[in-house]
Amino acid sequence: MWILAIIVVVAAGVVLLYALYRRMTADWPRPKRRMPEHRPKPEAWREEGLYLSWLGHSTVLMQMDGVRILTDPVLFPRVGVRAFGWTFGPRRHVDCPIRPEACGPVDLVLLSHAHMDHLDHASLRRVVTRQTVVVTPRGIGYLARWHRPKAVYELSPGDSIQLEDGTEIAAIEVRHWGSRYPWNRNMGYQGYVVRRGPWSVFFAGDTAATDLSAVRRYEPQIACMPIGAYAPAPFENAHCTPEQAWDMFLQTGAQVFVPIHHDTFVLSREPVDEPLQRLMAVADGDRVWPMRHGEVYYVKSPKSIEKPKRLD
Repeated sequence: MWILAIIVVVAAGVVLLYALYRRMTADWPRPKRRMPEHRPKPEAWREEGLYLSWLGHSTVLMQMDGVRILTDPVLFPRVGVRAFGWTFGPRRHVDCPIRPEACGPVDLVLLSHAHMDHLDHASLRRVVTRQTVVVTPRGIGYLARWHRPKAVYELSPGDSIQLEDGTEIAAIEVRHWGSRYPWNRNMGYQGYVVRRGPWSVFFAGDTAATDLSAVRRYEPQIACMPIGAYAPAPFENAHCTPEQAWDMFLQTGAQVFVPIHHDTFVLSREPVDEPLQRLMAVADGDRVWPMRHGEVYYVKSPKSIEKPKRLD
């Protein structure tokens, strides 16, 4: 009897939260679902050089001289609270361009924070193996350990680590918040610089406008910067505008801007195509890779970073 009562209360709570969410987002965009224009084929990638593919939202699949890296893996149609076999939360309006299993073998997963649109257990279950190292902020490593990776390293902003294969990861302070649920108070959030051989890439994760000049010392060639989820105005306390993202990019000293965190889930009020339009209006277009979902850019050496090869 008590078990039945608990189930009823939990179910009612989930339904109520979903109803409140629908009410809050009543005037948000409702884009038509569409298929991605590109399908990456990482099984064909060579050992040398840098490959980078945007899979949607903050999920970037890249390979640095043979080491395959995945950021904030979110590879399924919906993210949110999972209960009774259903996931309650935002749905992708652009399908994921790759099957989760096709991302691998993944050597390194970077998790920026524990929000459900960045740390998705269904995706981690498919991409994390016994050869995968996972790097997280302080306080959320236990969520990654559920998936039995090779190792989990928890870092705080300012920390760095070198893996057995020589890949270096540095945690970078950003401006956001990290709780997965309202009662989580000790979960961190951060961006990362990943360096391997001649390559250096900055992944910002989620951030509001802040000072990123500390990234400059790592001499990144590429900065993956969020540009969406900033409207209405109070959302700017957690998410930067495209103009702010460009200013922060200039602070990093990177050569190339890769836009992320836009046109995948409707998480705010602005039209889904507005973030990229606003970015291109203020940016030096030659320094932006305006990647479509699943599109792959390849660079053989840092000297050719401004002339990448686009792969289907």
